[in-house]
Amino acid sequence: MTENNKKKESPKVKGKKAKEKKEEKKEVKQEDKTEEKQDDKELKKILPPLDFSSLVLPFFTQALIEFGESEDPEAKNTEENLKLAQRLIDLLDMLKEKTKGNLKSEEEIFLDQCLHQLRMSYMERAKIITL
Repeated sequence: MTENNKKKESPKVKGKKAKEKKEEKKEVKQEDKTEEKQDDKELKKILPPLDFSSLVLPFFTQALIEFGESEDPEAKNTEENLKLAQRLIDLLDMLKEKTKGNLKSEEEIFLDQCLHQLRMSYMERAKIITL
């Protein structure tokens, strides 16, 4: 087959194909935006607020798990590990020392209350005191 026998596309056909490609790109972009919005909604459901308590609560919660007061979500059991609990208390205490003078009063109170509760639980579990 020679070049002359091949049908050449008319400008109308070329324009129509270009328009279809643009529309396809728009649809893909809209789908991407929809997926991003859904991902954002899911993240908002999962992510806690970005504040000081978001820094303290994971240590506090893990310490409760190590005391055996809460179930470990991965192991599905309650085992006591006082050494690790003490380490978590020490980390929170270090956080308190490093942020001294830089916390809002409610943040400082929150951290103090968390530390107090964890220390009391530790002393009770370690048989230092009886409540």
